Amino acid sequence: MIQSTINLLGNHLNRQFNADKPNQRWTTDITYIPTVEGWLYLSVVMDLYSRKIIGWSMSDRMKESLVIDALKMALFRRKINSDALLHSDRGSQYASDNFQQMLRHNRIKCSMSRKGDCWDNAAMESFFHTLKTECVYHEKYLTRDEAKKSIFDYIEVFYNRQRKHSFIGYKSPEQYELASGL
Repeated sequence: MIQSTINLLGNHLNRQFNADKPNQRWTTDITYIPTVEGWLYLSVVMDLYSRKIIGWSMSDRMKESLVIDALKMALFRRKINSDALLHSDRGSQYASDNFQQMLRHNRIKCSMSRKGDCWDNAAMESFFHTLKTECVYHEKYLTRDEAKKSIFDYIEVFYNRQRKHSFIGYKSPEQYELASGL
């Protein structure tokens, strides 16, 4: 079923990494964080309107529950628009029946990058590059729990509230949303 689902889904975002309003276009992906214990997997959902990380999940396993938990957090934190779109790569977690059913249940249009084209999800790749160069590469995490705390602090304390972005007028995602009346 996964392969047939992937074949039906198109790249509806088409590298349009902006949004006219919050909760209109979201993007998501998974990255690997090294620890002495082994890999920690991080799934993130970003609102392209403000570049705010609105959902995230971490686990020692890269299963569909990782991406479902990140999407659940985003849905809990945000009121979804009727024209909402979620863009991802073509990973099996995103093509899974349970993830696709969750999108349909919440009336979110699914968009997937073209096969092997990281530029189709450039905003998310940029966030992961920033996370790793500003946080992860400065640490040597002994445990996954140590990495989880560090990444939580980076996303919730620094990135969303303090880190300035040229794309949104050198404001933090929270400052940009507040200035927009959210």
